[in-house]
Order: sequence, then structure tokens, then C-alpha cells
Amino acid sequence: MNSSKNNLAALRSLMAENKISVYLIPSADPHLGEYIPDHWRIIRWLTGFTGSAATVVVTESFAGLWTDSRYLIQAKEQLQDSGFELVPPGINGNNDSLNWIKDNVENGKTVAFDGRIFSISRMRKLNEAMESKNIVFRSDADLISELWNDRPSMPSEPAFDHPLIFCGKSREVKLTEVRDRMKKQGADYHLLTSPDDIMWLLNIRGRDTKYSPLLASFAIVGPDQVLLFVDETKIPFRIAMEFDKLGIVILPYDETDGVLSSFSDDESIIITPGNTSVALFDSINPSLKIIESISIPSQIKAVKNKIEIENIYKVMVKDGIALTRFFFWLEQKAGSLAMTELSLGEKLDEFRSLQENFLGLSFGTIVAWNEHGAHPHYRATKETDSEISLSGILLIDSGGQYLDGTTDITRTNAIGRPTSKQKKDFTLVLKGMVNLAAAKFTAGTKGYQLDTLARGPLWDKGLNFGHGTGHGVGFCLNVHEGPQSISPSLSGGGQYPFEAGMLTSDEPALYREGEYGIRTENLLLCYEDEETEFGRFLKFDIVSLCYIDKNLIDKSLLNDNEIKLLNDYHSMVYDRLSPFLSDEEKVWLREKTDEI
Repeated sequence: MNSSKNNLAALRSLMAENKISVYLIPSADPHLGEYIPDHWRIIRWLTGFTGSAATVVVTESFAGLWTDSRYLIQAKEQLQDSGFELVPPGINGNNDSLNWIKDNVENGKTVAFDGRIFSISRMRKLNEAMESKNIVFRSDADLISELWNDRPSMPSEPAFDHPLIFCGKSREVKLTEVRDRMKKQGADYHLLTSPDDIMWLLNIRGRDTKYSPLLASFAIVGPDQVLLFVDETKIPFRIAMEFDKLGIVILPYDETDGVLSSFSDDESIIITPGNTSVALFDSINPSLKIIESISIPSQIKAVKNKIEIENIYKVMVKDGIALTRFFFWLEQKAGSLAMTELSLGEKLDEFRSLQENFLGLSFGTIVAWNEHGAHPHYRATKETDSEISLSGILLIDSGGQYLDGTTDITRTNAIGRPTSKQKKDFTLVLKGMVNLAAAKFTAGTKGYQLDTLARGPLWDKGLNFGHGTGHGVGFCLNVHEGPQSISPSLSGGGQYPFEAGMLTSDEPALYREGEYGIRTENLLLCYEDEETEFGRFLKFDIVSLCYIDKNLIDKSLLNDNEIKLLNDYHSMVYDRLSPFLSDEEKVWLREKTDEI
């Protein structure tokens, strides 16, 4: 029996001991963000599935895993012989885990989960789905700690300052902004559960997660103090002294719930249901007035300030230099040096690491050769690592964390001569990316409205892709960071209006299972274009800097405006990067960016 089957058998035994009929496990830690420490990668340990988004449901006779369209192919492969089955999303995604529980769990059964990693918004949906059944819910069921014997410990590295020359606003200014907005919402306190909000507010960064410079922490902002719940050993003495001057009080990480229970009946607190755990929510004094909204720091930090914007343009040059040198090296060495997906990823990471103020990757580098590119979030392993030959499609999605910004960029390149089908697919994706980048729209336009611009050229040919078109990007924080996003969804970030200063990805795609994947991604900075009698209008500026493979373009499919935008973009890439390149690299990049 393999480890996943052993884990499943042990979990079922513990469920039986505790008289639990259904056990739920989300991909989450107590902060309910996307990137979580290995200590909380429960689903990976239990099932062998390594994707970042999933829900597991276990009963006496069933063990199922749900994930989104990015990971369906990957999950199907990784769950083989695990004892867990991949549950397909169904038409319009209506076959989710809540619907399965509603349809399959009998009256009177006990449904349990660990309330520390289960959001109150998810709990409400579960309650709603089961309102017609007499179900007992248990939110105190941590069954995993007893079973996971070699569980990784939490990182122990200390926090560090994010200097004013990069972040642009002092802690004092940010605290004033947040408190001013709290007053407008009639709130005495603001519970912050997302570490990225806390890192932004306090101008610090940490190393508790692999790809985001975060410190596991909670905070409560009050009128005079900020209570910071964190492992005290991770706050250097100098930073602690600066905190003390601003009324930032450091308390033990596990005392958050105790403090929440101590507030007076006539006070009010802002929480964000999607990022507040059931355990924390249940600890709040029930007489306290609760105001539910998107967190104030997430709203403010989505709009980059002047200094941050200046740094974004600088960091894109550095990232572009690393990418250009990598692709130059790749072309020079192809055919003479053995290359694999893993070795190429390591080489690109090496080029990035040489750049000033580099902290690490913003996510695990994706190098996907041919059919592996059809997995939107493929990760090469020793078992899957493919050798790069002289004919095929290479997709590379990568990014870096720097003190002066966060990057994310995808390029799809042809090795050898591409087929007409590959060129057509690539060009249709390119048209969508260009259409979105060139958009002009009124202030207040939302992501779901912009989404059709990127999908239109694909839709015209009966094609589509299953994930969102764009996500917000943090500043030396999370590479996926809202509240805004661009997707067909009428909920979540797709409903959030765009504002000048927001940094968002533009990454339409096309996947042909068993053949290849195509995705072209740039980051876009939203800016004010003009104001007329009909309102304020916004546009996007492409800030990512890396050539697009002209060998994959079918020029006959592009209109004049699209050709001009591509040529203008390539001219900008050359002008901004060439001063930092060698003479040989300049000549090479000139050819890559010449007009089509």
C-alpha cells in the first residue's frame, strides 16, 4: 500500500473513533491565502496532489478531490493509485464539493473540519447547502496533527524592513490612512488576517512562505494601538523598538482569539469573511458589532503609490535583462548542450538571482515542453522531466521577488520550425493579449467586463481557456494579489472596479491536451488617460519587458493596429534593455525585436 492509501486508512480510523461521517480539508493555513508554508500542505501529504488549490472530502466509503481547471490534468495523474478520485467540475462548474456533500450526506450525520483553516464564508455556504438536513457540524476537528508524524515545522527566520525608498510611505502614514477609513466605516477595530496586508501596513517582510515574503501573523488595528500577533523571536530588536514608538504591540501568535473575545459590547470591528477562519470568528465577542468588508489595507495597496510605480518600471528592466540573457543563452546552447525542463528552470533562476535586490522567486518556475505545456500549472519533477529536443513548443512562466517589486511573465517559444496550426493558435492568443493591453475604458469598469477583450479572438474560432485572464500583483508581496482580477466570474475579484495604479496580469492562453500549451503574459499598469464630459477614462501600460517569439506569429491574422502595438512594444523592449546588454546580446535582441 502506498503512502497516500496508508494516510487515508489512518484518517478513516480516526474519523470512526470520533464518530465523524464526513471530513473536509481545504488547501489553506490559518491565514487562508494562496501560498502556504509546508507545515500546512495537508492535501499534498495526504493525497500526493501538489497543486495550490483543492478541497478534499473523505467519508467511510469515498475520498474525493476537487480542484480548478488549471490542475485537472495534473490531478488526474497524481491521484492515480492514491485511494482518492478526482471529481470533475461538471457543466458550468456546478459539481463542487458543497453540492456533493448536499447530495450524498444523510440526515443526522456529523460533518467535521479544522476551524483554523476553514473560512467563515465557506462555513456559511456549507450551512446554506445543508439547511434542509439535520447535520451536526464540528469545527474543532484537527485530525491531521495526530497522524502527520514527520510534519515540517514552521520557518524560524526573522522579519526584515522594507525601506521607504521602495515602499514609498511610512508606517505612520499608512496607519493614519487605515484609521481614517475605519472611522468612515464606523469601526473601532480592524482584524487583519492576511499577512500581506500586515506586511504592507508595517513595512516589513518575512520568510515564512516559499514564494511570498510574508511573516505568519495576525493584527488588530485600533484607534491608538496595533496589536501584532506573531512569533516574537522573528521581530528583530531594532524593528520592535520602532514599533513601540508607534503603539505597535507585539503579542504571542496564539493569543489572537483570546483578545478578540475581550472587546466591549458597544464596540465594532471590521473583518473579511473570506480570510477570517471559523475559529477566529467564533472567538469574537458575540455582542460586538461586526462590519464585513474587503480589508482596508488590501484596497489601498492595490493602488500603487508614486514611489512604487517608479520602482516597478525599474524592476521590470532588471527582470527583462535576466530573461533576455537566458533566452540568448538558450539559443546559443541549443543542440550542443543537453537541456531538460528542470535544468532550464534552474538556469533562468540563476540569471534572475544575479539581479540587484533579488529576494527569490515569486512562484515556482514553470518550464513546460510540448504536451506538458497543456497543464496550466505544470511543475517538472525528476519523474516527469523532459529533455528539450530541437523541435517543439517551450512554455516558460516565471517571476521574481525583489525589494523593488514583484514580477510575473510568460513566454511561449518555438524550438525549430513551428507548424501552421501552432502559429495560428499562438497568434490568436497574442491577439487577445494585445486587445486587452490596448483597452481604453471608463473608471469603474470591472474585470469581468474586460475579460471578453482577451477571449474574443479565440471565441471567434470556437476556442477558449479555462482559467482567468488576469490577476492583481502585489509589490514585493504576493504575485497573485487582489482585490481586482480579470475573469468571466461575476463574483470575487472580477466584480472589483479598476483604478489607476493597479498592476494586473494579461495572460490569455490555449491548451491542446497531449500536444502543447500556449500562454503569453505581460503585466499591465492601469493609468489615467483623460477626462471628458462622459467621464474619466483609463488605459493600460505594458510594463513587462521581454521579446515575443516572431517565429510563432502568423502575420496574416493580425490587423494593422495589432501589428503596430507589437512593433511599438518590441521597440520599447530593445530601447530599455539594450543599454545593459553586451554587444553580442544587443545584436541578437535587435533581430528579435525588429518590426514584422
